[in-house]
Amino acid sequence: MTPDLNDRIGHRAATIPLLCSYKDVAVDAATGSGKTLAFLLPLVEILRRSTSYPPKPHQVMGVIISPTRELSTQIYNVAQPFVSALPNVNSVLLVGGREVKADMKTIEEEGGNLLIGTPGRLSDIMERMEILDFRNLEILILDEADRLLEMGFQKQVNSIISRLPKQRRTGLFSATQTEGVEELAKAGLRNPVRLGVLAESKSELTNSKTPSGLHLEYLECEADKKSSQLVDLLIENKNNKLIVYFMTCASVDYWGLVLSKIPALKSISLIPIHGDMKQNVRDKALAWFTEASSGVLLCTDVAARGLDIPGIDYVVQYDPPQDPNMFNHREEDYVEFMRRRGVSCQERKCSEEASDVIPIIRSLAMKDRAVLEKGLKAFVSFVRAYKEHHCSYIFNWRGLETGKLAMGYGLLYLPSMSEIQQGRLSSKGFTPITGVNFDDIKFKDKAREKQRQQNLQARKEKQQEEKGKRGKKNSKKAAATCATADSYKAPRKRKITGKQRQTIQTAVDEEEMARESRLLKKQRKGLITEDEFDRLTGADDI
Repeated sequence: MTPDLNDRIGHRAATIPLLCSYKDVAVDAATGSGKTLAFLLPLVEILRRSTSYPPKPHQVMGVIISPTRELSTQIYNVAQPFVSALPNVNSVLLVGGREVKADMKTIEEEGGNLLIGTPGRLSDIMERMEILDFRNLEILILDEADRLLEMGFQKQVNSIISRLPKQRRTGLFSATQTEGVEELAKAGLRNPVRLGVLAESKSELTNSKTPSGLHLEYLECEADKKSSQLVDLLIENKNNKLIVYFMTCASVDYWGLVLSKIPALKSISLIPIHGDMKQNVRDKALAWFTEASSGVLLCTDVAARGLDIPGIDYVVQYDPPQDPNMFNHREEDYVEFMRRRGVSCQERKCSEEASDVIPIIRSLAMKDRAVLEKGLKAFVSFVRAYKEHHCSYIFNWRGLETGKLAMGYGLLYLPSMSEIQQGRLSSKGFTPITGVNFDDIKFKDKAREKQRQQNLQARKEKQQEEKGKRGKKNSKKAAATCATADSYKAPRKRKITGKQRQTIQTAVDEEEMARESRLLKKQRKGLITEDEFDRLTGADDI
């Protein structure tokens, strides 16, 4: 899975001399091609040669922006041995997950000449701390620029750039050159040299974004067989190191819980990580997995690009990635789409030896409400994220076989989603569990179960109170209605045609989808919490 050494050397050889010779660069590079050192080495040399060297404690000479906390931390750790060779130069890691006041105190007491971090925390620190002096800044690096924009950091990135001097060197590194990246390059770079570093094989130079040495496969199976195929793959690779990607945080939580309880996977270390986890938990999980010789990292695209985790044997894209530049997926149309983008995939046959894990998952849900609720939430979050897919012309949400999909999740019943209740999504292939009162399924965690019972009692009392109020109102309305009932003639209902009904329903679908899209974007930008998103979309009623 490791890119060919030639990819890495070629990348650095092309980039380092340009940055060192006062050129701005816009680099379109394959993931894993060694770009961290491609900008760190010239950065250190530029600081060493600066007329302002050695800098004063609060004189900022370099800024590195990356999209995630994990990637920023990795860059900081890689940079430390080089920066430590420069006397009186102090680098500071600025990411979320800790109090901003703690970062401010660190900078005040120890200084900050090289700032490395995520856009939100960097822009916040720059706004709050007038003590920081950017007038002699030498270099700005924008790493994973396309991801910076996809994750909604345009405003913060623009704010940071606006506070920096125009006379500087800038390096923009991106796996894809989107329209947004082009605009960012125009705003932040002065006559940049554009580099396209392609993956190189032993036989030929290919026009692929995929590093050489990376073998891509896809597997086609029915949605209700998907989880069984995943378990079989994990068993087959129990002594290897794998990363499994899911589309949503709720899916990571669910599969992290369920897979850990499947007897055949007991000997495998399963490590969940996603953006809604506390930062210290994410850091510990990533550190453990990085050092481990085997195990499975279950994650969202918070760990999709840029992280340098050694010894990975297998990367599994369980859900279709929102960004087609990430990885390939099982869908036949998507595989062809990726081929046209220069990413070749070979078919992997379904394992006929794979055991059916659905009965096991359903049994777990019957015994523990945590499994039941997490499964429903993961299913709903997947369907709604699928509706937001960037390749909607391939991943058309109306074509989802939600019945089989729900079986693959091991659900006991289908959630009360409007898309399913109104027949807009097929429930074919789903066999609900009957003869069970699902309210009787308890949490194994006694504290959670006690809280649930209290919530149920409070809800019951509130419903009875509201029912009493409605009864009083209805009796008043009845008295008023009786006085005029004889003189009232109900209007005749106008019939609508099937085509009109379909038009109305399509409009309702599009309006609902647009609303959920707006809410999802707000959640990604941190304007609303995941719980608020669930409440506003009705996902907390499952």
